[in-house]
Amino acid sequence: MGPTSITYLTFGIVLLSALIFDLGRLSRKGTTVSMRKALVQTAFWVGLAMAFFAFLWYEDGHKMALEYFSAYLMEWSLSIDNIFVFILIFSFFKVKPAYYARVLLIGILMAIVLRVIFITVGIALVTRFHWLLYVFGAILVYTGITMFFSRHDEEVHIEDNSVYRFMRRFLPLTSSDGDGKMRVMVDGKRRFTTLFVVVVLLATTDIVFAIDSIPAVFGISHETIVIYTSNIFAVLGLRSLFFLLRGAIDQFSHLQQGIAVVLVFVGIKMLVEFFDVEIPVFVCLMVILVCIAGGIFYSKWVSRKKDGV
Repeated sequence: MGPTSITYLTFGIVLLSALIFDLGRLSRKGTTVSMRKALVQTAFWVGLAMAFFAFLWYEDGHKMALEYFSAYLMEWSLSIDNIFVFILIFSFFKVKPAYYARVLLIGILMAIVLRVIFITVGIALVTRFHWLLYVFGAILVYTGITMFFSRHDEEVHIEDNSVYRFMRRFLPLTSSDGDGKMRVMVDGKRRFTTLFVVVVLLATTDIVFAIDSIPAVFGISHETIVIYTSNIFAVLGLRSLFFLLRGAIDQFSHLQQGIAVVLVFVGIKMLVEFFDVEIPVFVCLMVILVCIAGGIFYSKWVSRKKDGV
């Protein structure tokens, strides 16, 4: 068994064990998640991601480990935008707090499956058509510039979501949450509840964000193991981040500007590779750390200034 196989096997065992532990100990059905519990879960998933970082360093060397850490950090910060939309979806469908954990779990597991498919297709395309990396780079530069100048508080209309419109048109829906069920009997007919709709919207919303984030990971590393693991660990941490940040999302109002600069930088990194210019991974890591930290601290400063502190 080669080093790559050992890395994949270790990742699979760690992931499966963590999910069983999370389901059995931290996510019992019907329970609400307190701030303390959310903090424990967040520490659990971040700690697990960092343990895998240490394993990669030991097994595959510092370069791959730093690429993984850079990609994970970027995906983790991008997930805060996911959470903002998740909060709007839960609010729009008036989901009860007792169902938050279960709905998020199912939605995020679906998102992981979709991301794996998305990444696999992306890797196959890039392997066959290397020039797509330069297209991805140009898209990231454009996305970053657009994101930098967009307003964080722009209103999102869930009712106009194309996936939601499709479900309303072609699926038998009910406005009930079904007491936590995904399907219920109404007038002798099976109908999908609002919780089913929310789960589908969570998964598809994550894929919309992945359209930007996955090409960005390609810009940081071409290693398949780095692309898969950084994405999966970041997505698995979404649920605990939701509970941790849902009451403080305004505290990160300017983080998107920091993320936008990162996307532009990664896009430029991909484009200059055409001229055989390679930017070292530690430079990428420093840019990501500075931009994300700067976005968070500036958001905090603006928030305190508004409150007159």
